[in-house]
Amino acid sequence: MTGLDQLLLGNSIQTWTIGLGIAVVCFIGLKVIQRIIVRRLADLASRTETDIDDLVVAILQQTNFFFLLVLSIEAGTLALTLSPAATDVLQRILVLALLVQGALWANGAISYLLRRSVSRRMEEDAASATTLSAIGFVSKVVLWSLVLLLALDNLGVNITGLVAGLGIGGIAVALAIQNILGDLFASLSIVLDKPFIIGDFIIVDQHLGSVEHIGLKTTRIRSLSGEQIVFSNADLLNSRIRNYKRMFERRVVFTIGVTYQTSHKQLTAISTLLREIIESQPLARFDRAHFREYGDSALIYEAVYYVKSPEYNTYMDIQQTINLEIFRRFSEERIDFAYPTRTLHLHTESAYPAAPGDRTAGTHTTVSSRHEKN
Repeated sequence: MTGLDQLLLGNSIQTWTIGLGIAVVCFIGLKVIQRIIVRRLADLASRTETDIDDLVVAILQQTNFFFLLVLSIEAGTLALTLSPAATDVLQRILVLALLVQGALWANGAISYLLRRSVSRRMEEDAASATTLSAIGFVSKVVLWSLVLLLALDNLGVNITGLVAGLGIGGIAVALAIQNILGDLFASLSIVLDKPFIIGDFIIVDQHLGSVEHIGLKTTRIRSLSGEQIVFSNADLLNSRIRNYKRMFERRVVFTIGVTYQTSHKQLTAISTLLREIIESQPLARFDRAHFREYGDSALIYEAVYYVKSPEYNTYMDIQQTINLEIFRRFSEERIDFAYPTRTLHLHTESAYPAAPGDRTAGTHTTVSSRHEKN
């Protein structure tokens, strides 16, 4: 028997040499193929605008040396005759390598998608970018926890009791921190649904201000008076939120009152006058102007128009211009603005019987009638 025919663990030296050669060739081939594919896909991704090829490159770059080595060894063992115990060990190692490599690929996909989302949101909504980073971290923890459980099961460890214990412990922890979890999921809802973003002007119940920070547990609003208002995310989503930043145009309703001494001709002209004044504003869209009602001390007109901008300062500038123009035009047309008035009628009644020939005793006499501003 020659040296090459000597048996080592049931296989000759020649057979071991062939198996080793197959393993080496497979490993070198896999590494070359990986580099060629990654390089070509990277060149292609740099010339395209889609994210799919970039995602594939990011995943392939996470291919582990250990995984390629295990695949190469497995290919080399095909030329060998191994005992059932050795075969079982190699299969378990192969499954572990597949689990770890699958987790690395999934981790690479999560990291790439998270990095792209954060880079897109950072300029416009830095808080949501922070929230996405935290969500990515939680996703990776869940991924590797699942891989660990599968690896233990592959090694023959009974994980039923472990999973049951983790389930009971998870329920207990969830009950203990349910408020925190509620705020965490509310933060996720805000990031995904986007009812508002940083910089939006919102009103929540009686509080109003600009959104300054969106965190994992709280959202902070800077009020008009300067103080910071802090809401828990769960309470915030349970409230009625009015987002003025999403407003395309602003509807404005205002009323004016004129005196009852205004002539019919002047009353007829007021609606047309209001329309002309509003339509003269470039950013205002006239809706209507009507003589609405007879008030206690004035004849009430109501005008409605739309400001073609959501900005509050723009609305106030337009309303100020309209008010000044109304004042000027009313002065030219000699139309008087009304103000709340009160008329007092004073009268006296004699407390003594009327004397013969006295015609004033026992009569009502109006002393004065006057108007006063309230």
